[in-house]
Amino acid sequence: MKSKRNLTGFLISMPGVLWLTVFFLIPYLIIILYSFLTPGIYGGVELPFTLAAYTRMLGSAGYWQILWKTVWISLVSTVICLGIGLPTAYFIATSKRSNILLTLVIVPFWTNFLVRIFGWMVILGRNGVINSFLQLIGFDRPLTLTYTPGSVILVISYMYLPYMILPLYSAIEKFDFSLVEAAMDLGAKRTEAIMKVLIPSIRGGIIAGIILVFIPALGSYAIPDLVGGTDGAMLGNLIAKQLTAARNWPSSSAISMIFLLISTLGLLVYMRINRVQTKRRLTVRESYMNEEEI
Repeated sequence: MKSKRNLTGFLISMPGVLWLTVFFLIPYLIIILYSFLTPGIYGGVELPFTLAAYTRMLGSAGYWQILWKTVWISLVSTVICLGIGLPTAYFIATSKRSNILLTLVIVPFWTNFLVRIFGWMVILGRNGVINSFLQLIGFDRPLTLTYTPGSVILVISYMYLPYMILPLYSAIEKFDFSLVEAAMDLGAKRTEAIMKVLIPSIRGGIIAGIILVFIPALGSYAIPDLVGGTDGAMLGNLIAKQLTAARNWPSSSAISMIFLLISTLGLLVYMRINRVQTKRRLTVRESYMNEEEI
């Protein structure tokens, strides 16, 4: 019976394993292999194996500057999404019209990604909505609202805000709000009860939202390319430049490995925190059950 269950589980998991192997594992293995090869004269890769792509990347101040800018923009965007998403998810989860509000959060997904970026270009452009309004009320010169890191942060925060709200809403919806009321009955203020009771209980949703925003923000290409220009360029734009203009496939593969390492570290941290939280819940439950038996 046990062998049959194992065989059934194996057969059920095979489609997912094959999908991940073909479309995730094999492409990453190809990228790893390409990063150690020599760039071809007209693009592509050729032998011999070399570490030139990594040594050139690690020894260039320009790479480190763009890497720092990418991480900084992604972190700021994630913090903004968390600051807006947490109260928004709390309001939706405690509202009587949560289904309607949740639908409004999902509505932007019904519009093409590039169309939304172009919409922000119309709003922030030199002759856009904001500058036209400012000139109408008396401003002489239009403000520079596009092609800056600030515009990239604004559009990234807008684009990925739903990815922060949805896991937070899912975590808050499952929370027992009687615990907050109990804390308030014991003398805590509502804000204090939320910070000390609600926030620790939804830590898993917070971490999931941070990962869902931070990792895609790291790999953003279209947003910094259309809104950021040269001042807002990120690693995704550098990879595209190495592939198209320089035709240096090993260099672009080596830069892509940075995304793999950062993504892997983020997932490992998330798994570690979840494991610690699960052990803590089990310990608290076991101690409670032991007290009940005594």
